[in-house]
Amino acid sequence: MYANYTYLAIDLGSLVVPLIFSFHPKLLFYKKWVAFGFANFIVSVLFIAWDMYYTHLGVWGFNPQYLTGIHVGNLPAEEILFFMCIPFSSVFTYHCLKLFYPDRTVIPYKEITLFMVMLLLCIGIQHPTHIYTSVTFILLALTLLLLTFVFELPWIPNFYFTYLIILIPFFIVNGLLTGTWLEDPVVWYDNTKNLGIRLGTIPVEDIFYGMLMLILNTALFEYFDRKITAKTVSELIPENNQLTV
Repeated sequence: MYANYTYLAIDLGSLVVPLIFSFHPKLLFYKKWVAFGFANFIVSVLFIAWDMYYTHLGVWGFNPQYLTGIHVGNLPAEEILFFMCIPFSSVFTYHCLKLFYPDRTVIPYKEITLFMVMLLLCIGIQHPTHIYTSVTFILLALTLLLLTFVFELPWIPNFYFTYLIILIPFFIVNGLLTGTWLEDPVVWYDNTKNLGIRLGTIPVEDIFYGMLMLILNTALFEYFDRKITAKTVSELIPENNQLTV
């Protein structure tokens, strides 16, 4: 009976600590919730549509014994929550690390980006029939190129550092979802649609799929946070001026 709540428990278990610590006086992440909400809504819509299509194609699927049985389209409600809970926890981690360790200038992020882009494009282009691999790798390569060299966003090294840290909970959460410590996987994959390389039970593509999802959440979070902060400051300036007159 309780097995039906497995995926839901994984989602909520990933969320609960960052949610509670959002109110910590030294973190104040709750003040960033609006910026995160705008960012996450846009990215979630894109990834849910992608997820629905790949579920339709049988690239992956879901084990009903670990689900509550509530569906949105062809996706379980827990999968929809995944696109909200995991980015919230990850952007919270990014916010904390950037707050306490803002200087990442020692990270050669442009060289890292170039290496990753070449590697991802080579593998993605060579495996066009493995659509999980090819689409994920090529999209991530193009995204990294745009964010690093076209938009020249200064927080890229902070994101790389954060993602290295995030890989620890990533292996726990994705390990559970793909069958580690469980009798069967919560999420199964058709290995003819990916490289068939597993890190434990986790398809290697999941690392790059997760990176793409989180860097897009971070990019839009930074954008909306700057917009909201700038608007708040502009609203305060006339008030201050009025007080000093």
